[in-house]
This record gives sequence, C-alpha cells and structure tokens, in this order.
Amino acid sequence: GNHDLHTATIYASVGTTLGIAMSLQGDHVAVIGENRKLIIFPLAEVNEMTRGKGVRLQRYKDGGLGDIKTFTLKQGLIAYDRSDRARTFDGLKEWLGQRAQAGRLPPKGFPVGHSFGGGFGAE
Repeated sequence: GNHDLHTATIYASVGTTLGIAMSLQGDHVAVIGENRKLIIFPLAEVNEMTRGKGVRLQRYKDGGLGDIKTFTLKQGLIAYDRSDRARTFDGLKEWLGQRAQAGRLPPKGFPVGHSFGGGFGAE
C-alpha cells in the first residue's frame, strides 16, 4: 500500500475554531461528530484544501466534531472501546461520501460515544 506520510493542519469548528495538527497516514479520513454521525471520504479531498484556510469536514445540525482519524480503507477502520480493545470495521461503503456531508450513525458494535479511541486524532 501507499504509506506516504501526509501532513496537514485541519481546522474544524468545535465551538471556536480548533486547529488540529496531525500527521495523516492512509488514503481515507473518518470523521465522527458529537451527534455520532460518521462519514468517510478520500484523504485527497483534505489535501486539496487552501493552506491556512481550513476545511469543513462534516456538516452538523447540532454539536460539532467528535474525533477524526486517517486510515487505509482496505485495511479497515480501527476504533477502540473504553477498555482500549481495538475493533476493526470494514465494509464501510454505506459511510463513504464527500467531505462536508452530514454522515450517518456508525456500524453495529462501534464504541459508544463520539471517539475512535486511542487519543484524539491518534493512529
């Protein structure tokens, strides 16, 4: 697979504008809102953003960004529960969309809350 390390600063509105600087690995981005809606879109959509301007990752009626994670789609999305046990989710076609869409509730068995676990923006 392609293991290029992309680095980007992602701005998401969480009340105030929050700048998250993180290294991005993989080919897709998963974003989960405080409303538990999950959306997955190609990392390339983030890379196209205007430098320093930030980019809207997900649309919210209420709440804001819960967590964000980059991953390789064919390896599946890993989320950690409160006991730090990893679960891998694949078959994510229903959640694939475009940046700035609202998303939908995560797959069955997804950890409670609005985080992928393992620390904010963690691998």
